[in-house]
Amino acid sequence: MKAMIITDFGGPEVFAECDWPKPQPGVTEILVRVHATSVNPVDYKIRSAGSWAGVTPPAVIGYDVAGVVEAVGAGVKRFKIGDEVFYSPLIFGGQGSYAEYHVADESIVTFKPSNLSFTEAASLPLAGCTAWDAIAFMQLGPGQTVLIHAAAGGVGSLAVQIAKASGARVLGTCRAANQPMVRSLGADVVIDYRTEDFVEAALRETEGRGVDAVYDTVGGDTLARSIQAVRPHGKLASIVDTSGDLNGAYGKNLRLYFGFMERSGEKMEILRVLAERRQLRPVIDSLMPLNQVANAHRRLEAGGVSGKIVLQIHP
Repeated sequence: MKAMIITDFGGPEVFAECDWPKPQPGVTEILVRVHATSVNPVDYKIRSAGSWAGVTPPAVIGYDVAGVVEAVGAGVKRFKIGDEVFYSPLIFGGQGSYAEYHVADESIVTFKPSNLSFTEAASLPLAGCTAWDAIAFMQLGPGQTVLIHAAAGGVGSLAVQIAKASGARVLGTCRAANQPMVRSLGADVVIDYRTEDFVEAALRETEGRGVDAVYDTVGGDTLARSIQAVRPHGKLASIVDTSGDLNGAYGKNLRLYFGFMERSGEKMEILRVLAERRQLRPVIDSLMPLNQVANAHRRLEAGGVSGKIVLQIHP
């Protein structure tokens, strides 16, 4: 099968197109003909220095799949040949999704949302489950307010929608050019982080009380600065490396969540239901062929991407 592999750890130039052994499903696994995949920050982190993820070049990376079941193991109970599915492959110890075929245990897979194309569905698994984990930790509901940083990003754009579906009031930070898009996703207040202090904006919008929760997908000192914007006994969630002084969280009795997404079919089923109810829609920045994955990585690392970059493998 055709695949884009990393020949070594390093920059985007380490990608190469090659013929790669087609995987075969184990007892509880399905073989999927991959129609589309997408690019996530964890991809370029693994491409750069991924020994921590059990990756040894040459290797196939990539962690989103939308495709069609081509074969099933003898113990597979839920899926059959021809089913349309989507999921996020395991990061540790397995082949990634930058290839024509992929195998996965059926426990992390569910059926593709019937109202989405393969391209759209491929943008959801990793980012959607990551967003879901944080919003579930926050236990948001009507009458609560959440501040979501990088609300136009791959994870942030989905977190806005999931938080809105929970009934919460949503404040989102993004650059001015992305404000219309973030509002269209359901954000009640959009803050241009380049021209406005998000702490002042959050306190203003909550009449000085502070938001109930903050979701940091930016990194650096964003989480530390956000402590000032959260009410006592509120919650902070982050999926990125942080810096700065977090000790202020103690004085306010804040709860912190540092998340690394764990895969499950149940979470994928939640995303499917939300998508089919029109409560979760993909935000796609651009569509590229698989052999342009190096350029996709360059764009994502440069920043400023709205939603997800999707890679098409089979039309």
